[in-house]
Amino acid sequence: MGNILQISCDVGAMFNRCLDCTLGKAAYITDLKDNVVALETELEQLIAAKNDVMTRVLNSEHQHKMKRLNQVQVWLSRVETLKTEVDELMGRDGVSQEIDKLCLGGYCSRNCKSSYKFGRKVAKMLRDVKALKGEGVFEEVAAAAPELISVADERPTEPTVVGLQSQLEQVWRCLVQEPAAGIIGLYGMGGVGKTTLLTQINNKFVDNPTDFDSVIWVVVSKDLQLEKIQETIGKKIGLYTDSWKDRSLEEKAQDIFKTLSKKKFVLLLDDLWERVDLKKVGVPLPKNSAVVFTTRFVDVCGGMEARRKFKVECLSDEDAWELFREKVGEETIESHHSIPELAQTVANECGGLPLALITIGRAMAYKKTPEEWRYAIEVLRRSASEFAGLGKEVYPLLKFSYDCLPSDAIRSCFLYCCLYPEDYGIDKRDLIDCWMCEGFLEEDKFGTQNRGYYIVGTLVHACLLEEVEDDQVKMHDVVRDMALWITCEIEKEKEGFLVYAGSGLTEAPADVRGWEIVRRLSLMRNSIDNLPTVPTCPHLLTLFLNRNPLRTITGGFFQSMSCLTVLKMSDNETLRQLPMGISKLVSLQLLDISKTSVVELPEELKALVNLKCLNLDWAKELVVVPQQLLSNFSRLRVLRMFAIGVRSPYGLSSSWHENVAEELLGLKYLEVLEITFRSFKAYQTFLSSQKLRSCTQALLLDEFDREESIDVADLADLEQLNTLSFVGCDWPGGLRIDYKDMVQKSRQPYVFRSLEEVTVDSCRNLKHLTFLVFAPNLKSISVRYCNDMEEIISAGEFDDIPEMTGIISSPFAKLQRLRLERLRNLKSIYWKPLPLPRLKELEFRGCDSLKKLPLDSNSANGRRILIRGGEYWWRGLQWKDEATQNAFRLCFQSLDELWLEGLSPD
Repeated sequence: MGNILQISCDVGAMFNRCLDCTLGKAAYITDLKDNVVALETELEQLIAAKNDVMTRVLNSEHQHKMKRLNQVQVWLSRVETLKTEVDELMGRDGVSQEIDKLCLGGYCSRNCKSSYKFGRKVAKMLRDVKALKGEGVFEEVAAAAPELISVADERPTEPTVVGLQSQLEQVWRCLVQEPAAGIIGLYGMGGVGKTTLLTQINNKFVDNPTDFDSVIWVVVSKDLQLEKIQETIGKKIGLYTDSWKDRSLEEKAQDIFKTLSKKKFVLLLDDLWERVDLKKVGVPLPKNSAVVFTTRFVDVCGGMEARRKFKVECLSDEDAWELFREKVGEETIESHHSIPELAQTVANECGGLPLALITIGRAMAYKKTPEEWRYAIEVLRRSASEFAGLGKEVYPLLKFSYDCLPSDAIRSCFLYCCLYPEDYGIDKRDLIDCWMCEGFLEEDKFGTQNRGYYIVGTLVHACLLEEVEDDQVKMHDVVRDMALWITCEIEKEKEGFLVYAGSGLTEAPADVRGWEIVRRLSLMRNSIDNLPTVPTCPHLLTLFLNRNPLRTITGGFFQSMSCLTVLKMSDNETLRQLPMGISKLVSLQLLDISKTSVVELPEELKALVNLKCLNLDWAKELVVVPQQLLSNFSRLRVLRMFAIGVRSPYGLSSSWHENVAEELLGLKYLEVLEITFRSFKAYQTFLSSQKLRSCTQALLLDEFDREESIDVADLADLEQLNTLSFVGCDWPGGLRIDYKDMVQKSRQPYVFRSLEEVTVDSCRNLKHLTFLVFAPNLKSISVRYCNDMEEIISAGEFDDIPEMTGIISSPFAKLQRLRLERLRNLKSIYWKPLPLPRLKELEFRGCDSLKKLPLDSNSANGRRILIRGGEYWWRGLQWKDEATQNAFRLCFQSLDELWLEGLSPD
């Protein structure tokens, strides 16, 4: 009928287990008072143990530069978490309320369920506290800290001035030893050493390990631009791309906030003139992070809500003398028995201002007669007595270096630099072009260009200009202020400067009547899109309209500028047409419309027969240039036509290029040529002229109409060639070069000595670029969309040329940037690891066949090299060894992630 289930059980055992369970639960209530007291006691002991461990940790970190053990840090974190849980349980009168519920001498409760739950929690925490206390016995709490990759980019600076060393240590302690550094202000007068101090703080992060993730340096300056601050921060934290820079201020702020919120950072803001709204920039208000800024005004410290502020004082007499003596040099100080005392007097006249001590000390470095020193004293005293306050103390001292310049022409060259905005990197070529056309450069047998570079060097050595890069200089802000002061107060009648550069103007200054007496006017780097007014400027020599979003200029704008010599309209990408009436500028010697969208040069320009410099570089939309226009400019010394018309395949045809090449032959004064060719015939004409070859600095072969490959050796003796580009050239045989013949003919191993930048774009049939080994000073290489490229440097090219062994052993010694894109067959850059001592950036896109990089663990040499590429490509790389992989592990930035976030560098 069915199955019968039989169950046997031990009734006695079941009863005992139930009894134990009941009694155990009851114990949570009966033992509640004792457990609460025990928990408080055990927690106190745990916190005491934690404090003892923390003391040992801090001692090891600060005194012995060690790093806490991970197990110790985990234990400390668990203690803090458990303490918080206990405090929450025992707080808010929770304990007293539960104890009040007990009755019958503590053996029962008026709310058994509530007391049971609370008692169980207390008992569990008591067990946890005891267990955690038992785990907190450590023989060692820290170990030697591993070498960390620098979180800061080292910046060039003078050695720390003795008098600033103590303040450096003060600020450093604030940053690395205090729990929350917050916002710190460094204030003081111009030239006192605030930027030097901030730079030393930045560089201290390079050599001293801290727990900060990133140190970001931003120059703010008087022309406060939140976008500029965002751009600098974006570059440092990996957000900055062509697409990202076009996002709105608010969108970029959100991106910066999202990234920095996850980091412990230090933001260094140099030269604040007013409050910076960190929220609008996207910088989180620092908690564990820090913001350090410099300013001339203590009010800014209040506006920035600085938690700490430090006044950067002038040096004491003793420290000032030591600094001055160092800059002058012992040889000069000891050259005459009277000079030490006179030098002391000169140092005292500097008032302890480091900038003045350094500048004047260098100016006096080779003055070895007492008369020169007495003259210096008289000049300093006579000038200084005329002024009071900041400008009246600093500018005359700085003006002494200006007065000591060798000639009036060099002094004019110096003052000219204040037409550029504050903190602006001035291109040396641009500056020298202007100087030449202003008549500041003497025309001699050594060439005006060489004379220009000599003057740049003179001003750099006099500390009146600072070298930013090899090709750029800038004026220190105090020096620029001094130069403006000279033009407005000292040389007012002679110079007549009116400078609005970087002033944030949206339209030209309303008071155009003030233009009537001005000789040099700068409206550079503003937001002016229209010039509708016709000004009267009979004396105007120089007009800077560059770096504006100019769209229209009224036809009669130039009608009363008959003396105008220099006209700069470059970097106006919205400017598509030259204004009517420009042909009336018959005195014009420099016309710069580079990086504009101008489509056509009118025939009327032939009237500008006095032109010495015409700059059309990167006028990509230019499609109409009248024939015989260039030959009409018979006085041309500088002609820049690099990358003109490259956006228009229908303009500037091969025939035009052929005719232009002929025109160039007639320019007998030409010293500088930057040129683009689309015609092999034009190229041959160019090669046939030693004059053109000797002055060519940049050459672009664009969509070259050549069936046979060109011979790179033809370019070997272009001694000034620094930029070479091939774009859209589909030579069946690639580039030809007879390496053995080149070495024998040149009588030297390196033949492209001036070449610094090479670009190869969309060129088929190119297997390699081995000729680059002949360019020892290359800084930048970019190769894109060359599907047939298999190697950058090919070892097989030199198998039969023993003379090449030394040349190819270590190329690219000065290479800073290498960009390779869409080279699907590329398998090798170089066949063995290279030192690459100056390399900064590597970028790879669509190079999936490239499995090895020419790197080993010595290639980084302690430097942070940025390597961009796809995740898949990066994971598939084959490294020389584990040490190499480890050396570059943290250098990678994924282009995939940037693409997904809409932040692609392109």
